[in-house]
Amino acid sequence: MAHAMMKSFKYVLAASAMVLAVGSASAETQGYGDCPLTGERGTHQITPAVPGQFTVLVNLPAVGQFNGNTPDTITDGYEFCMAVNIAHRLGLDTVKLVNASFDSIVAGQNNEYDIALALISVTEPRDEVVDFSEPYAESNYGVAAQTGNALTEDSIKDARIGVQAGTTLVPFAQNELGAPTVNVFDDTAAMFTAGVAGTVDAVMTDLGVVLGQVANSRGKLEVIGRYATGGLTAGVYPEGSDDAEVIDEIIQELKADGILKELESAYLLPSWGGVSPDDVPVWNY
Repeated sequence: MAHAMMKSFKYVLAASAMVLAVGSASAETQGYGDCPLTGERGTHQITPAVPGQFTVLVNLPAVGQFNGNTPDTITDGYEFCMAVNIAHRLGLDTVKLVNASFDSIVAGQNNEYDIALALISVTEPRDEVVDFSEPYAESNYGVAAQTGNALTEDSIKDARIGVQAGTTLVPFAQNELGAPTVNVFDDTAAMFTAGVAGTVDAVMTDLGVVLGQVANSRGKLEVIGRYATGGLTAGVYPEGSDDAEVIDEIIQELKADGILKELESAYLLPSWGGVSPDDVPVWNY
């Protein structure tokens, strides 16, 4: 890859505790990444929330984005390696991942972090509450159900649908689809567990997450449809961040240099079992 992309580099996910505004968030222990580097080290500077490290809020599990079930087991992934490359260009050798609930992230309830990366869709209501980063991906909704199910574009509207708390899928399922039963789960793992068990007929979240979880389900789930919303995915900054402009500039560089496309090919397509989002049929709503 360009810019010495395959150079080996070690990132320590620091073990010290992270102070958050909500009790459900938790910091984890040490781990190492194996992400390729791009660009020159230390070309940009910020005053990080915690001196000497780049602190990133995440919402796990996120197959393909952060490969590993806990912060200390993360080795690579699209969003992780994007964070690693941002830290590299900031001259920070330590990337700390802090697991937090999705609804706390989009409600702006956390502190002492530099950016949150959790496949967050940009919406007007959220924009009134949090500060978004430069968008770095498109956002579409995916639908998964038990393998061999009989759900269709029409019958999904009468099904029991599982969605995650704090996501845009909650109002989408309730208002756009008009589903009679919408079960809201606290986290991704619980939602997909319910899908495998048949507690709900289908689960819906970001298409990338759906593809990753289905590929990881050992054939128990399948992707049956997607809704092309035309939305964007971005990170979230702490309110009033003085470093947002600098980090945005790096994200723009990663996009312009084609690095994010390379990370997508390297980490997302394999984690999706080789299934491209374009292969999933588009459903109307």
